[in-house]
Amino acid sequence: MANKPRLKMDIADRAKQFLPFAAVKGLPEAMAAYERVKVPKIELSPEQEDYLDEQLHQLERGKMATVVYYHKKDKEYLKVTGMVARLDETARVLQIVDTKIDFEDIYDIQL
Repeated sequence: MANKPRLKMDIADRAKQFLPFAAVKGLPEAMAAYERVKVPKIELSPEQEDYLDEQLHQLERGKMATVVYYHKKDKEYLKVTGMVARLDETARVLQIVDTKIDFEDIYDIQL
């Protein structure tokens, strides 16, 4: 019996052989969530509160801003940069693009 010539494998099929293999789907995401450090909310000094009040008064709808705030659900500080979509002093809410932030959760504002 003679050896049959091997057919050349398509380049795309050849590349699939070397793709990373995930034995457990979602494991990297679960590990990243587990490794997150939960932190307590930092109490601001009166000077920091005055500074934030000044920064809030300089904000206007349509202006770009970077805000560091405390995310209550995940118990971590997050940073968002974008255009101010809403600034409601009555409801005490600042909205950067789609992210709504309570005034009391704001840690820093950069214009």
